[in-house]
Amino acid sequence: MTFAQTILHASIWIALAVLAVAFLLTVWRVVKGPTLPDRVVALDMLVGIVIGFIALIAIRTGFTLYIDIAIALGLVGFLATVAFARFILASAVEKPEGVSEAKPEVMGAVRKGKSRKASPKAAAKSAGKITGKSNEKLASKTADKTVPKSGTKTPGKSARATRSSKPGKGE
Repeated sequence: MTFAQTILHASIWIALAVLAVAFLLTVWRVVKGPTLPDRVVALDMLVGIVIGFIALIAIRTGFTLYIDIAIALGLVGFLATVAFARFILASAVEKPEGVSEAKPEVMGAVRKGKSRKASPKAAAKSAGKITGKSNEKLASKTADKTVPKSGTKTPGKSARATRSSKPGKGE
């Protein structure tokens, strides 16, 4: 056995040991979680580790057919990762029950560079500004735009602004 073969033999055993430890840690991450994206990334990592094992076996035995198997596994693993990612994206689009949308006053504070957590006093103050004054202005604007139900003209309005009681039969 030559010096080069000895180094190759030792490096293959070291690589197998490192891949075995990585395999065990990755399986632990798949089981433990804590979230679905963590598990998907761990499964993708498992595909890479298995490809590494297959490549080491190909080097050790000298069969080049194993390299073709590793390439096919890499393609299938990639497609599985894309499918899992689409599944996660589809489940994230659906809004779970009990989750409310962000409040406008909180989003305004975030845009202005303030902290995300607003005090209850500040939230009540901004909510009072939004509901109090805005509703009064909105009510006064909508009150000006009311249309009488009968076909009579209101003083100060043009004939075009009035509507008849029957649609399509205006004067």
